[in-house]
Amino acid sequence: MDAISGLALGFGNALTLANLGWALLGCFLGTAIGVLPGIGPALTIALLLPITFTVSATGAFILFCGILYGAMYGGSTTSILLNTPGEGGSIMTALEGAKMARSGRAGPALATAAIGSFVAGTIGTLGIAFLGPVVVELALKLGPAEYFALMVLCFITVSAVLGGSVLRGLTSLAFGLTLGLIGIDLQTGQPRLTFGLPELFDGVSVVLVAVALFAVGETLHLAWRYAEGKSEILPVGRISMSRAEWRRSLGPWFRGSALGFPFGVMPAGGSEMPTMLSYYTERKLASPEAQAEFGTRGAIEGVAGPEAANNAAAAGTLVPMLTLGLPTSATAAIMLSAFQSYGIQPGPLLFTAQAELIWTLIASLFIANVMLVILNLPLVGLWARILKIPQPQLYAGILVFATIGTYGISNSVVDLMLLYGIGIIAMFMRRFDFPVAPVVIGMILGPMAEQAMRQALTISQGDWTTFVTRPISAAILALAVLALAGPRLYAAWLRRAA
Repeated sequence: MDAISGLALGFGNALTLANLGWALLGCFLGTAIGVLPGIGPALTIALLLPITFTVSATGAFILFCGILYGAMYGGSTTSILLNTPGEGGSIMTALEGAKMARSGRAGPALATAAIGSFVAGTIGTLGIAFLGPVVVELALKLGPAEYFALMVLCFITVSAVLGGSVLRGLTSLAFGLTLGLIGIDLQTGQPRLTFGLPELFDGVSVVLVAVALFAVGETLHLAWRYAEGKSEILPVGRISMSRAEWRRSLGPWFRGSALGFPFGVMPAGGSEMPTMLSYYTERKLASPEAQAEFGTRGAIEGVAGPEAANNAAAAGTLVPMLTLGLPTSATAAIMLSAFQSYGIQPGPLLFTAQAELIWTLIASLFIANVMLVILNLPLVGLWARILKIPQPQLYAGILVFATIGTYGISNSVVDLMLLYGIGIIAMFMRRFDFPVAPVVIGMILGPMAEQAMRQALTISQGDWTTFVTRPISAAILALAVLALAGPRLYAAWLRRAA
């Protein structure tokens, strides 16, 4: 069955009253849990798995995919308004989104995030229908050496571009890499940096670190300034996007979608890497006027691009799960177990054996995207009014929210100690202008880079030249060197030419 015929069949089934109801419920639940840091779509779908015993497979998967897409929409809300990313993919959105909110542009930030999510979700769903098998085939050609090179590129670009000093950026990255080493070494089985605490054997939660750095650290820093009489006024401002903001967002929406979808398809690609690369790309491509807003007033390109990349990556994770039976995220892994509960085995034959189910699911993703933008855009003004809450109460609320969310993940007092310990470090990092995003980047990608490096060296029998003799890996590493040295060489050339 070709894609056009499949979509026609799918829309015929998805537009029934029952399936529309499941889609609406999934979108509503997904948006709600996306706003709560530390919960996320994986946990929500896991809690709802018992419905597979009573609900049809079509209804259950429409609900689950609505939750997945809705969580991507909702995750941007707290990132922008409270600087509290609930998922790793929302971290880059928080960088510029929170600054836009503090400069009275919370409405445009929320609007570009919602519309970017719609654009990326639509493009990602089209990718599932038309490009999925092709992208999977390309992604499977990348080996450990190429994955390691990609992560090195992320380390270099993000550390070099964030903050006013490359040294400070690399210092923050080193702190993040150290956090990523905590736990059991997957190769040797030996505990590292656990200090004898069994609670650290599984490592430190990414959500915990993100909340500590962006919520607790930011709140403590703002409270410090408030106590010094340097409190910041948080104006609500207008809630709609201007014509110039529409024009500035259009390119980032499509570029972010183009970056995010292939990374979502890749095994272990995730949403963190494409959002980081999207942020770096938009910062480099922005006009001089827009570049001046990055890191100060907040640039709308820094919200539009990463948010689109995040949502496109979320759509991309469905491709390898459906076509290969290979989950590339925690949410996809839980959905895979739901397929197995129905006796359905995802893989190359799924589109033939369960054509009606799969095409109905894909059609419902288009419908969910429309529902989500209709649900979210009218709420922009309501969400933006959170900024009217008096600052002491707002700070206290964020800390309570962060504490409950973190404790709810693991019920561990050690996690709470880590939350506030890392939060205090983040407070001083902000005080002395150290960027905090490289910490999370190092923590997330550090273990993945280590594992990819070890696998590449194992395959090559310890030959380090494997990273430069493989063409794709060598090209990516060359880009990393260019990203680090290029701006300095160009500046030196300009000085000499002058």
